[in-house]
Amino acid sequence: MSLPLTSRNPDLARLVQDGYELAILHNHLVITGVPYVNSKGEVRLGTLVSDMGSISGDVTASPVQQHVAMWAGEYPCDSEGKPLEKLRHASGDQTLGPNLTVNHSFSNKPHDGYRDYYHKMRTYVAMIERHAQAIDPNVTARTHRFIESDDPNSPFHYPDTASGRIGITNVMRKLELARVGIFGVGGTGSYVLDLVAKTPVREIAIFDGDTFLQHNAFRAPGAPSADQLRELPAKVDYLAGIYSRMHRGIVPHAFAIAEDTIDKIGTLDFAFVCMDPGTPKRLLVEYLERNGIPFVDVGMGIELIDDKLTGLVRVTTSTPEMRDHIRQPGRVSFKDGGKDNIYAKNIQIADLNALNAALAVIRWKKHFGFYADLGREHHANFAVNGNAIVNEDKT
Repeated sequence: MSLPLTSRNPDLARLVQDGYELAILHNHLVITGVPYVNSKGEVRLGTLVSDMGSISGDVTASPVQQHVAMWAGEYPCDSEGKPLEKLRHASGDQTLGPNLTVNHSFSNKPHDGYRDYYHKMRTYVAMIERHAQAIDPNVTARTHRFIESDDPNSPFHYPDTASGRIGITNVMRKLELARVGIFGVGGTGSYVLDLVAKTPVREIAIFDGDTFLQHNAFRAPGAPSADQLRELPAKVDYLAGIYSRMHRGIVPHAFAIAEDTIDKIGTLDFAFVCMDPGTPKRLLVEYLERNGIPFVDVGMGIELIDDKLTGLVRVTTSTPEMRDHIRQPGRVSFKDGGKDNIYAKNIQIADLNALNAALAVIRWKKHFGFYADLGREHHANFAVNGNAIVNEDKT
């Protein structure tokens, strides 16, 4: 099922939400796995098909005049094997396209017609499936079975049924951005990727020149095998291999940010800066500012005091409307490494990396209107010991 079709059409989204095996093939709405009874009184599975003539671009209209449905399978019967004659319209094989041939057609028109395709398809399914359920109460067309996306323009390999299931597909469309960059995919950056990969961003560019090592396995989502670690993969290649199973637009860039690579970044709608402080971060931030790209910079300062950990988790946002605050004390550090580099010896814990990433992604989603944003804070600190978030630098 095409993501644009489900996101723009509540009737189709409801069919996916209800768990029907839905697909669009050759301009036809197709539901597979519909239980029915054949003439021998046996429960079988058939396919219900409807013409999608009532569609303008990628928006469906009321199928008032499209009351006829088609069927692939034996002619459906009641629980005693008697044909459902009230549905009969015509019989005979008809090829609608490659891998889509129907054997019968039905005609059942409510007095006021069908309100939408959800009403139409659900009505036909119920009329057929109830006889199969009289024989086997456990059979259902609502299988919630995996459905692969047949839309080559979708960023996903399979439809986002989670958004449809809870009715936020139109809200999710606000994140249909052309390109988002993640700079540094270590502890926090890898969790940022995990969350952004579940959104309809067209391309997610990940930048990191480091190798994925054993200690990284304890600060990143997932669980690499020992054999994978022995291969010493580049961080970006290892993570792209995971998230490309779901999202088509994961593009790895296995180089560090430097004077001779900064121009390789390209255009971005937004950036997540998850890098160590230093000259490369300064180069990146200046590039983002120069090109008018909004970004979030993340960081944490965790210390061991006696036998307990405490500290802060930071999210600093920079947008064209507010830039100068990031160079104030306690905001974004550009200090190079060395024996006094606090970040180099800073404590990193997976749950705080995940929290840092979640706060950054929430701020990104606020920026594009996915979440309400009353505070419009551009700097926030989470205090571990007090479980409190302090918001500052508001526009």
